[in-house]
Amino acid sequence: MATAMAATAAERAVLEEEFRWLLHDEVHAVLRQLQDILKEASLRFTLPCSGTGTEGPAKQENFILGSCSTDQVKGVLTLQGDALSQAIQDARNHVSQAIYLLANRDESYQFRTGAEVLKLMDAVMLQLTRARNRLTTPATLTLPEIAASGLTRMFAPALPSDLLVNVYINLNKLCLTVYQLHALQPNSTKNFRPAGGAVLHSPGAMFEWGSQRLEVSHVHKVECVIPWLNDALVFFTVSLQLCQQLKDKISVFSSYWSYRPF
Repeated sequence: MATAMAATAAERAVLEEEFRWLLHDEVHAVLRQLQDILKEASLRFTLPCSGTGTEGPAKQENFILGSCSTDQVKGVLTLQGDALSQAIQDARNHVSQAIYLLANRDESYQFRTGAEVLKLMDAVMLQLTRARNRLTTPATLTLPEIAASGLTRMFAPALPSDLLVNVYINLNKLCLTVYQLHALQPNSTKNFRPAGGAVLHSPGAMFEWGSQRLEVSHVHKVECVIPWLNDALVFFTVSLQLCQQLKDKISVFSSYWSYRPF
């Protein structure tokens, strides 16, 4: 019995030493790795300036939009900076918040419990999940919201009044949807049912704009891949995996000392 108890005490001492090393060394190594990855991700959301290492106007990027199923709509969209899409700005803000959380726990900070690490990882993962979701889950908009967004007015020359456009990010793609409209006559026998919010509205969707009732007659969607968005999504995935792996390591030790505050 004495030998068994001694072995248990020795094993516990080894585990406590491993856990102490995990808190003091391994955690900070992971935090450094996460910061490096997320800084690279953050750079993907800021287009390079026209100069080299100097302040200047944002470099423009041209994207050839097309569809393999139709050649009715084609075009070149110029993206200057990241002002085009709120989704990109939101994703960048979440990445910046994640970096801020990590930077607040620099090398001099001593984690005393596993709970501290778990709380930090949960907070970082929340920001990264939100950043990824802003790119993978396009906003659902009603047709009046699209009409009021100003996207239609960004074209030069101006688009015809019977066209609506929506531009959004979906995963690593920039998508452009063009809605052709026709006015419903006051004496129309159609039952007017305004469409709700959607990422992509179908022909037959109706809405009211100003004093007119309108219906979508045709829908055309074109898209193109943005390589740096694909890079950002990969960085998010790798970072989330690192966070989860660190949480798993902490959880292994918590099972040995259930009475400890971690």
